[in-house]
Amino acid sequence: MALDVVTNDASALEDTDLDELASMEEAFTAGQLSKAQEDWVLVTTARFGGALHGFTFSTLERIGGTPCVLIGLMSVKRSAKRDQVLRGLMSEAYHRALMAFPDEDVVVGCRFVNADARAAFKDLDGVTPSPGVDAVGEERAWGRRLAKRFSVDKKYDAKKFIASAGAQDGYLDFESADASKLDADLVEMMSEVPADKGGAMVVYGWTMAEDLVKLGKR
Repeated sequence: MALDVVTNDASALEDTDLDELASMEEAFTAGQLSKAQEDWVLVTTARFGGALHGFTFSTLERIGGTPCVLIGLMSVKRSAKRDQVLRGLMSEAYHRALMAFPDEDVVVGCRFVNADARAAFKDLDGVTPSPGVDAVGEERAWGRRLAKRFSVDKKYDAKKFIASAGAQDGYLDFESADASKLDADLVEMMSEVPADKGGAMVVYGWTMAEDLVKLGKR
């Protein structure tokens, strides 16, 4: 059964649509999804045979002139097909970016609360922050820009890329099927995020124009 991934305007969602998204019962409530509808322009759903397996709220925009894919919220159902769903949602994001920003390098940014979510960024270059890598000034500046765009800058630590509270109205909700396979250094880095207190890490990476052509191709 093929994965069906579709993107629409978030403003077109009705209460029944939000209820369906909330019915996945993973990380987000109907209230949080309603806020996401107001905050983000696009909504993408991933289905197998009509059954919902994942969704994304996102926006394509420029920050300081730089093309960006901002993933405000993503959730993937804890099923045996979760990896395929994650790939499908990210491929759709790259396709949209290719259509909007042809021949340009693009920043992809999101909030993470666990190491598992890093799988979504496996095709990106210069993913920041990364274990054992000290971010330089411009990299920290991008973290601050994204923290401001995600409205988590009031309690944001630019050195750690961590917002200590009030940062979980949207993030990349994904859990690996086998946590034992996660990179130990990455798990240690993410352990600094006070997820139980509403904290999240701002993470971003780059896709170069030539790579985006491949990632966004259908």
